[in-house]
Amino acid sequence: MCTLEKTGNIFYLTLTGDDEHRLNPTLIATLRSTLAQVKSQSVKGSVLITKADGRFFSNGFDLKYAQAGGSEKGAADRLMNMVDLLKPVVADFMSLPIPTIAAVTGHAAAAGLLLAMSHDYITMRSDKGVLYMSELDIGMTLPDYFMAMIRSKIGSAGARRDLVLKTAKIRGEEAVRMGMVDSAHGTAEETVDAAVRLAEELGKKRWDGKVYAEIRKSLFPELCGLLGLKDVAVLPSHL
Repeated sequence: MCTLEKTGNIFYLTLTGDDEHRLNPTLIATLRSTLAQVKSQSVKGSVLITKADGRFFSNGFDLKYAQAGGSEKGAADRLMNMVDLLKPVVADFMSLPIPTIAAVTGHAAAAGLLLAMSHDYITMRSDKGVLYMSELDIGMTLPDYFMAMIRSKIGSAGARRDLVLKTAKIRGEEAVRMGMVDSAHGTAEETVDAAVRLAEELGKKRWDGKVYAEIRKSLFPELCGLLGLKDVAVLPSHL
């Protein structure tokens, strides 16, 4: 599951426990309700850091849950349901009125990597953990909003190719060079500390949350169009 804590103006969303933090309907629903809490409690200067306990940031969708569907069709239906359920979570991140940072201290694979990429910034551990888009290896096409996220967030065509057509397992320093993460750090503690320093720096800006969210959405029009997010003009309260 996950917890939400707040220290000063920094929210900490933590995926708890020593498991793989697989995304199933229960965890996805908990993430949505937690993000709603963050949105309702945020003020100017608030920042969200998402982190995880254990060896995994998230290892993607819960395939054991899907396989418990009782038949091949039942498994496929459960998997597609999780694809549909995660889409609003991504929309929630893309419309959150505060800066967001993923502190990736373990493996982030498939939908778990998409979860990390839904944040504005990523700090990553360099000594352990990889970024891995596994769909080609398991024989599954990528949902449209997954591909839109990849096209929106990874500028290099070669990096996109290596991620989805080579299924490369990408470590921290390489991820920085590919433009997938913002910084790489030697340990889990250093990775979270870097996220906190960045959060403190961003929080000092005290930006208007509505303006921040709208500019973020306009930065990624293809992705936000697929997510059903529309641009709304915001003007200064005092001209």
